[in-house]
Amino acid sequence: MKFLALLGIVGLIWLVGLFAFADRVRNLTPAPEPDRADGIVALTGPSAERINAAVRLLEQDKGERVLISGVNREVRRQELTALTPGSTRLFNCCVDLGFEAEDTGGNAQEIAAWAASRNYTSLIVVTSDYHMPRSLLEIRSAAPDITLTPYAVSTPSLDNSRWWRAAVTARRMTLEYMKYLAVLAREALHKVIGHNERPETSEEAPAS
Repeated sequence: MKFLALLGIVGLIWLVGLFAFADRVRNLTPAPEPDRADGIVALTGPSAERINAAVRLLEQDKGERVLISGVNREVRRQELTALTPGSTRLFNCCVDLGFEAEDTGGNAQEIAAWAASRNYTSLIVVTSDYHMPRSLLEIRSAAPDITLTPYAVSTPSLDNSRWWRAAVTARRMTLEYMKYLAVLAREALHKVIGHNERPETSEEAPAS
């Protein structure tokens, strides 16, 4: 009985945490106007809106350069340029492409290396709203001395306060929450055992 009671308490805490996480995600958008930073980073994802948002910020002089992290090796620069009509000049002069990252942890390492190679100390981070909490955790782990400003892109399907009633949105939110908890637990463990190793940031990230 005690085990079942404990299991129930843990389950309740997990559920409350899920809804708190979902509320945080929904409050990330619309993103407020960010202060200018040294650079802008966009983590690639299921839609082009993240890249569009990053380039729009560059057009507004919110940063010196943009890094698009996690670009598929088969994607050409021209294809990305086509996603943001009228931005060819900016793409040619001020947009770097990172091809190494295969997941969010890889994004963080790629971003940290790029920022270090350019001596950047502040970044605007562009990604989807549901992906932002985990992305910030990963980037802060890889580059603890860099100031991060989130600029979240809205996911229309998660806008509804009843996201939990649809299987697709409930699955996406729950899966992201579990991934977020895993990173949170990892970082907490590192602090407990005194793990201070960080990914190398001295190498230059792949550029265009």
